[in-house]
Amino acid sequence: MYDEILKQFTDFEKQMIDPVIVTDIKKITEISKQHAEIKEAAENIKKYNEVVQAIADNQELIKTETDKELIAMAEEEIPNLKKERDELKVIIDKLLIPTDPNDKKNIIMEIRAGTGGDESALFAAELFRMYSRFAESKNWKVNILDTNHTGIGGYKEIIFEIKGNGAFSVFKFESGTHRVQRVPETEKQGRVHTSAVTVAVLPEAEEVDMEIKAEDLKIDVYSASGPGGQSVNTSNSAVRITHLPTGAVAQCQDQKSQQQNKVKAMQVLRSRVVAKIEAEKQAREATQRKDQVGSGDRSEKIRTYNFPQDRITDHRIKKNWSNIPGILDGEMGDLVDSLQEASIAQIS
Repeated sequence: MYDEILKQFTDFEKQMIDPVIVTDIKKITEISKQHAEIKEAAENIKKYNEVVQAIADNQELIKTETDKELIAMAEEEIPNLKKERDELKVIIDKLLIPTDPNDKKNIIMEIRAGTGGDESALFAAELFRMYSRFAESKNWKVNILDTNHTGIGGYKEIIFEIKGNGAFSVFKFESGTHRVQRVPETEKQGRVHTSAVTVAVLPEAEEVDMEIKAEDLKIDVYSASGPGGQSVNTSNSAVRITHLPTGAVAQCQDQKSQQQNKVKAMQVLRSRVVAKIEAEKQAREATQRKDQVGSGDRSEKIRTYNFPQDRITDHRIKKNWSNIPGILDGEMGDLVDSLQEASIAQIS
C-alpha cells in the first residue's frame, strides 16, 4: 500500500506540471486537491522507507564488518531506528484511514428540550453554552439561526451554526440524546430528576451540495414571537420553508428582516435535506452506522450528566469524566479527543 501511495503522489506531481492539464482549471483543481490529501502521508512514507533501509544497512554491516567499534555503533543504532520506524508506521496508518468528506465543513447544530419540561429547557441552554464556549476557544464563530425561548432562561429549541475548519469532525459525535440527572432548582424536596435533551449535528450544505428548485418549496411568513409565544413585531418577518419532495422544514425568526430570515432558513433547510437524503442512503446500504461510535440518531442515548455524583458518562465508549461545571463551561477537549480516538480505532 505504501508503494501505491508514493506512486500516486509522484503521478500527481507530474500531472501538476503537465502543460495540457495546467490549462484545464477543473482538472488541475481536482489533482491539486488529491495531491494535498496524500502529501503528508507520502512524506512520512519516504521517511519510513529511509529508516527501514537504514535498519537493513546496519544489519548487513553487523554481518560483514570486522571492525568491532563499527559493529557496536550499528547495534546501538538499530533499536532507535526500529522505534522511529514503528512510530512512523502509526502516523502513516492513521493518515491513511478514510476520512469523512464532511469533516472539514462548518456545522448547523440543533438542540431541543425533551422530557423534563423546564428542567430540560434549562439544560438545553447549558449545552448550547458548552458548545459555544468550546467553539470560541478554537476561535470559531457561533451564529444563532433560530430560537424558541422559555420564560426562565431555557430553550425549547435553539438552532445555530458554528463556522470553523474541521467543525464537523469535532462535533459530529454529539448527535443523540443527552440525559441529565440532578435536583432542579424548583424541587423543594431535594429529589433527583431525570431530563433529556436531543442534539442533531448537520454538516453545513452549500448550494453546490444540493440544488433545490424553487417549485419544490412552500414558503410561509408570519409574525415572529418571543418568550411565551407573544408577538414581538407586527410585520410578517418570520419565515418557514418546506421542501415538498422530502418534507423537510426549516424556519427562522431571529433575523431583522424577512429576507434575512429567508436566507437563514434556506441555509438550515439545505443542510436538513442533504442530511435526510444521506441518512436514507445509508439506511438502504447497510447498518454500519450502528457499529460506529455514534449513529447520529437523536433517539440514541449517548451521554448522561449525573450532577449528584459529578460524573459524565459516554455510553458509546464506556468512559467517565468528572468536573461537570468545567466541561459545561466549554472544557470538553478530552471528551472530544476520546470520541475521535475511539472512532479511528474502529475504522483501523
